[in-house]
Amino acid sequence: MRGLSPWRWLGAPMMLVMGASFLFAIPLRFWGLGLPEPLFAMPVVFAWAVIRPSMLAPICVMILGLYLDLLWGTPFGLWAVCLLLPYGVVLGGRAMLAGQSRLMMWLWYGAATGLSMGAGYLFTMLHTQGAPSPFPIGWQFLATVVLYPVADRLIELFEDADVRFR
Repeated sequence: MRGLSPWRWLGAPMMLVMGASFLFAIPLRFWGLGLPEPLFAMPVVFAWAVIRPSMLAPICVMILGLYLDLLWGTPFGLWAVCLLLPYGVVLGGRAMLAGQSRLMMWLWYGAATGLSMGAGYLFTMLHTQGAPSPFPIGWQFLATVVLYPVADRLIELFEDADVRFR
């Protein structure tokens, strides 16, 4: 059993998410197609809510959201709210998620991703007074749902590290 220092389960994944988001935001084109822009923050947000309650995790989620706002040029605070919403829902249902199979957790992760992106779609629609195209959002949703094994790996690494929160 390892200790659960905040740097290992919050800081390092947050830095990796920021780096991956930056790399995928580079406007490269291969055969006329750009790189997908999955919401790399979603796996860590989901994992942090499942692993244990913490006072630092919502602050890290907010920092990730504000970073995404700056990186993607969205209104400041949009992604912070869109990430804090599923974080709170998953944290609230954490007792129900304990002991679920990987497939069921993947479905819950997909629902949390849908909640986050649905909120982003709604807030963007309200901000711009028009509906964004649903096809790129659908592709972004699929690319993000495929990232569930990252969340699963984080949960496996740190779930048993602190026995107080089982």
